[in-house]
Amino acid sequence: MNFGKILRTSSVHWQLARDYAFKSDLKIKWVRPEKLPCTKPEKSGDLGKLPSINEKELRLDFKNSKELQDADPVVQSLFQLGNNPLAETSRYLRDQMIKEVQRHPLDYGSMEAKLARMTVRIRSMQEQLDKFPRNIKVKVTLKELIDKRKKFLKYLRRWDYRRFEWMLEKLDLVYKPPPTKFHWITRKESLQKLTDAHCEQIKEERLAEYRKVLNEQKIPFLEDAIKKMEFVHKEQIDLEIPLTVTEEQIADFKRELEYLKSERETKTEDRE
Repeated sequence: MNFGKILRTSSVHWQLARDYAFKSDLKIKWVRPEKLPCTKPEKSGDLGKLPSINEKELRLDFKNSKELQDADPVVQSLFQLGNNPLAETSRYLRDQMIKEVQRHPLDYGSMEAKLARMTVRIRSMQEQLDKFPRNIKVKVTLKELIDKRKKFLKYLRRWDYRRFEWMLEKLDLVYKPPPTKFHWITRKESLQKLTDAHCEQIKEERLAEYRKVLNEQKIPFLEDAIKKMEFVHKEQIDLEIPLTVTEEQIADFKRELEYLKSERETKTEDRE
């Protein structure tokens, strides 16, 4: 067998396939959408961020302490959030958000309280992951927590939809259910959609241009039609034959002509 001939033939076929591959001749550029990780707020549905905390705010356990209020400023500074670990600040934020959605002052175990607690943890982890993106432990914990909150939201949506909507508003969240049918985003299909949209845009532009040309021809067309109708009306009266063109029809055409002329004058004045 002549392997050289076979190789040349296959290379020619490959070149032809490469030249006639699917390409857009309309200069349409498609960029693959960026894949967002599930830990990003845009993907998890967290619209809001954690509120700013006053660093001089006292810790949650000593907030109502009367002895600490009368203590020395140096002693008070030891119990301020700015001089304590980040866990104390997160705990303070969790308590503040739970108080916004809890059913009664001692409610810390309901569905609403759990969702508020998870939301604070998620947002604090997201801020931490922005500073240290290679922290695998935080990334895995955050992903599990987001999935758990999504599961709780799904149950709450099925159980009490009005409370579900209220929770989304209170926590500033967007619920994104998982897709029922997965679909890959491909270059060919995306280019076909962009080409259809481009063709539709061209069609609308050409129709608009043609409509503009027809509007410009309306006034001379009506003037010529009025002259012919008046001539036909006069001839029918002189020949004493049944009238097919009445004065009312001529008057309607004249009113439409005056309206078009006034509309065109106002447009030219606006342009000037």
